Amino acid sequence: MARSRISPETGPETGPAPGNLPEWTVSELSAALKRTVEDAYGFVRVRGEVSGFRGASPSGHVYFRLKDDRAVLEAVIWKGVYGRMRVKPEEGLDVVATGRLTTFPGSSKYQIVVDTLEPAGVGALMKLLEERKKKLAAEGLFDEARKQLLPFLPEVIGVVTSPTGAVIRDILHRLADRFPRRVLVWPVRVQGESSAAEVAAAIEGFNALPEKGPLPRPDLIIVARGGGSLEDLWSFNEEIVVRAAAASMIPLISAVGHETDVTLIDFASDRRAPTPTAAAEMAVPVRAELMARLAALEARKLSCWQRGIEQRRKELGLLARGLPKDILAGPRQLLDTLAERLPRALNANAQLHQTQYSRIASRLTPRLLATQVERRRERYDGLTRRLATGLIANAQAHRVRLARHRDRVISFGERAGRAMQALLTQRHSQIERAERLLAAFSYRAVLSRGFALVRDESGMPLHSAAAVASGMRLDIEFADGRIGAVADGEAYPAPAAKPKPRKTGGPGGQGSLF
Repeated sequence: MARSRISPETGPETGPAPGNLPEWTVSELSAALKRTVEDAYGFVRVRGEVSGFRGASPSGHVYFRLKDDRAVLEAVIWKGVYGRMRVKPEEGLDVVATGRLTTFPGSSKYQIVVDTLEPAGVGALMKLLEERKKKLAAEGLFDEARKQLLPFLPEVIGVVTSPTGAVIRDILHRLADRFPRRVLVWPVRVQGESSAAEVAAAIEGFNALPEKGPLPRPDLIIVARGGGSLEDLWSFNEEIVVRAAAASMIPLISAVGHETDVTLIDFASDRRAPTPTAAAEMAVPVRAELMARLAALEARKLSCWQRGIEQRRKELGLLARGLPKDILAGPRQLLDTLAERLPRALNANAQLHQTQYSRIASRLTPRLLATQVERRRERYDGLTRRLATGLIANAQAHRVRLARHRDRVISFGERAGRAMQALLTQRHSQIERAERLLAAFSYRAVLSRGFALVRDESGMPLHSAAAVASGMRLDIEFADGRIGAVADGEAYPAPAAKPKPRKTGGPGGQGSLF
């Protein structure tokens, strides 16, 4: 008997009876559904709003949902794909996801395995850009206080751009016109999925160069790219590029796009140039203008010096005219007078010193000198005798002091010997007492009275008969040696000890009343 079935296209249909339907296991049905969904849809593009995004899971995979006003679709991004994505999912972001539609039998649901993710239109990109700008600004990456001053005349300029575009040619041409400098070009892609990582690596690479290495470290970095749409310039809005520009210790100029194009790297860089050509103009001054300015300064300096000399000459002439003409007449007359008196004064001084010399020489006779020599000799002999007497007395005093100290040393040595002998005797006595005490407490003294020490196989003493089992190997130690034995029976209780008779009387005790 057939039963009716309702089809979404044809309405009610008649199908086979339930008993004639094929039987499926849950796994077989889930696998069939999985093959049907994957074969029928394969790769699809789905537009929707990101919902339930909580970041990467501990395994690195990302799980979220795509929704619109009427339906929800589960989505998953595998770890390797998520790391290469240029646009990452964010809560509430309207995106277009491309991937494979499949099922997950573990929870009876279908989902999309996302391979690429794109914002759904310029409005979504602008929303993502504003949210990212607020986030980075809150971290202080755009603060004016952290921006560096550009060097006036850099020796080496590093340029991060595409080596095949017109941008690098414009920069080199402008630098050659204004002030030729050495330029290092770090080639990168300025558009595409890997461009953001390459630009960030170039900025970090320039900063990592040593100061005096084989490759000179730039004094200034220019990050440049030509104009384009918001999608084309999106690499310079990535966090990795903005953070690299903010962390650069070398002053950095951003020259991305045209004057109307604004990217996040413009806020993090130290200076923003409207075009790559303007960046070259900011980097170096005009050499001809500098030379003209130096020539003008040199002319002004020479003119000032000449005017100063002329002014001093005029002042000196005015002062010379103000002085009296005979101002040196008095000093000149005094000099002539002193010159006439000088020869007479010299002769008088020489005669005075000659008179004094003659008077002193008359007193220096041989007899007087002999008397003074004799007196000095007698004084020297007296001092010599006193020195000898003092030396002898000092030596005797030292000898007596040495004898006294020698006697004290001998006395201390004898006392130390006696004290050492007494201490050794005391220690010997203590050792003998300890040996006697050890012998008294040693179990070997008990063995010498006829007892034996029983140990088990491991050498541990046995304290009771219950610890011995039948067939157990024993080690029995006597006073004169040790033997091995094997237990051949079970333990039996020891005979009860006879009670000691109670004392009923005696000297000093109370007698029995019975």
